[in-house]
Amino acid sequence: MNKIRKGDEVIVITGRDKGKRGTVAVRADEERLIVEGINLVKKHVKPNPMKGVTGGIIEKSMSLHQSNVAIFNATTGKADRVGIKQLDDGTKVRVYKSSGEEVKVA
Repeated sequence: MNKIRKGDEVIVITGRDKGKRGTVAVRADEERLIVEGINLVKKHVKPNPMKGVTGGIIEKSMSLHQSNVAIFNATTGKADRVGIKQLDDGTKVRVYKSSGEEVKVA
């Protein structure tokens, strides 16, 4: 079970964008994720008239390793760690380590 999922609000804890918050847009693979508005790079794009793409320099969000972000706890206003708790009926839910309350999916 992934502790950070698509749609979660995360905060960057290390690197160039440290302290910035954003929403997870895509899980690129098992370890990397793309966060909206974080880790932006300028990319040179060639024009492709067959696809209707104009050339130029665009800003694109690149992937981050999941160890460089932490889930944002709205009640405390800080970054938090995520644990997994098994309920009585056998289902697993994600909980905040600091408070033990369940992570709500936005």
